[in-house]
Amino acid sequence: MPPVIPSRLKVGVDVPWVTSWSQEKQGGVGPCPTVDGRVAALQTWKPGVGKPLYSRNHLRRQRDSVRAMLCPMCGEPTPEGDRWSQTGQFHAAGVLRARGFGHALPVDLDDDRVLLDAGSIAPLHMRCALTSLQRCPHLGAMPDHELKGFPPAWVVAPLYVEARQPITGRAVAAVTSLQLLGVTGDRDPGWRARLSQD
Repeated sequence: MPPVIPSRLKVGVDVPWVTSWSQEKQGGVGPCPTVDGRVAALQTWKPGVGKPLYSRNHLRRQRDSVRAMLCPMCGEPTPEGDRWSQTGQFHAAGVLRARGFGHALPVDLDDDRVLLDAGSIAPLHMRCALTSLQRCPHLGAMPDHELKGFPPAWVVAPLYVEARQPITGRAVAAVTSLQLLGVTGDRDPGWRARLSQD
């Protein structure tokens, strides 16, 4: 087998820090600090080796980015006031509960509270968000190019897959990624009417 040559593309500059590379194999589950030692899906750590897999986030780096508010583009911390979402969408908490996401939301969060659903993508620095919009064909093709300021409060929800223990075959819930929801101060009193239109 020929040796794998490191890419000339620079992680965090040419390729988003959170992106998986072809030499970063997924495999197995085990305790992970990104989810406080709970069982999570694991992946080798070799950023910059092989080819970038732009459509796939590295499992550990994705969880790190959400937990520590690290910019998915450069991998550096994002300070409050410089956190921007490119793909996030605003929804009332009641809409997300109706779509089966109620387990992830605090029970005392009013249904009409507006949340910024960022999905699995942590907010970026403004400079990184603008660079991403210029360079990424997927983001450039999206109809909504508005950068949304990320709220100072948020909720993190783990997303699970079922894994099997190799010896016993027993099913184990393993965290794959973390979903991020920004909690705004806005209210949407007409959220029920919009829900019926979906």
